[in-house]
Amino acid sequence: MKSRKRRALGFRLVAALMTLAMAVPSQAAPRKRTGVPIVRDAEIEALVASYAAPILKAAGLSRSGIEIVLVNSPDFNAFVSGRRIFMNTGTILNTTTPNEVTGILAHEIGHLAGGHQQRLREQMEQAKTLALITGVLGAGVAVAGAASGSRGAAGAGSGMMMGGGAVAQRGLMSYQRGEESTADRAALTYLEKAKLSGRGLIRTFETLERNSVFSRGGGRSYLSSHPVPRERIASLQTAAAESPYYGVTDSADAIERHDFARAKIVAYGEGASAVRRTFARSPRSLPALYGDAIATHLEGSSEAALRKIDALIAQRPTNPWFHEIRGEILMEAGRGEQAAAAYLKAQKLDKTGSGILKAEVGQALVVGGTKKDLAGAIESLEAGLRADPANGQAYRFLAMAYERTGDVGRAELATAEGYWQSGALRDAKIFAARAQGKLKPGTPAWQRAADILKSKG
Repeated sequence: MKSRKRRALGFRLVAALMTLAMAVPSQAAPRKRTGVPIVRDAEIEALVASYAAPILKAAGLSRSGIEIVLVNSPDFNAFVSGRRIFMNTGTILNTTTPNEVTGILAHEIGHLAGGHQQRLREQMEQAKTLALITGVLGAGVAVAGAASGSRGAAGAGSGMMMGGGAVAQRGLMSYQRGEESTADRAALTYLEKAKLSGRGLIRTFETLERNSVFSRGGGRSYLSSHPVPRERIASLQTAAAESPYYGVTDSADAIERHDFARAKIVAYGEGASAVRRTFARSPRSLPALYGDAIATHLEGSSEAALRKIDALIAQRPTNPWFHEIRGEILMEAGRGEQAAAAYLKAQKLDKTGSGILKAEVGQALVVGGTKKDLAGAIESLEAGLRADPANGQAYRFLAMAYERTGDVGRAELATAEGYWQSGALRDAKIFAARAQGKLKPGTPAWQRAADILKSKG
């Protein structure tokens, strides 16, 4: 049995060094390392961005620089950190309609619009203070009890020290449950303003209820940082149904695009058998065939995968993501120039201006083109990085392209910027210093190296 390959380009698993605040090399601080496994994919990012756009507009956050980050996890979850909404790929895979994901995004945007993160930090500080004070008081009782020989007093002190933390934790969890309910209500407001149904939000809570260890609660329910799903459903169902847009449903085209994303996620994550299980009710649908083509490619059967993706392109010639997958298959088969042509076709058909697609054209030319193609490769890679400065892989290919042209200074600058974006500040400064020694002082490239050298982390 052939092992599946990890996709090198469009659908990237980055053992990510992500920051919790947006940044670019000439500004602020470098990215901080975290253990969040981030996925980069032009198709899925564009899809989720299209879901979020009307909600952000309804919340007045269209120009707030909110970014949606995909997390490689099969769990059904989403959360907010800084100006980012993190969404697990499992959330997309385990939903059958766009409206369900829209409901989740509306809830998270409710947290952002309500400033809940800042208030949560304040509550956490209060909880820590309460726990500390109670702990100190408990320690005082214990010391007094030990001095007097009273075992009861010593036991009481120990109980107070343990109990103090529990009181603080219960208070914090109660506060978080309140904020969750506030975000739920805000979500319904934004959905109605965007003329979208709140039914998907209710369906997601029903999914959570089926999977929640707290759904049959009892006294343990307060331990959850979210309200019990059944309680949320009961409080929101009536309000959601009152919206004039409650009966609005997703179009067949929208559901198909959603299924294309689900097919891609399951193909890369679990392979051909999982694709068949996921689309067991529609095995000849285009999403099922798309997932099958990707799985065939990952199993190492390039020619068979090309036949399958070409058959899909024949049915949907204007779908940019089919052409992107074709480019990836050709790229890994060592047919770089053909891959570049496929990526270029995808880029021209893409209406979102994806920086990933722009960079992929350059990456293919670096790998499979000739020396005369390097100028075009550099142009495409730099265009991709202007649109998407966090694309670490593009910096590596840009460095390769500059090195092959003999421009070692810019090659080392590209390497430095790639390290900077990943949060490896020490390595970034090493290469920035080397680049400065080879670049003309005062030029934009020299100044970019200087910015890295001056940055603090």
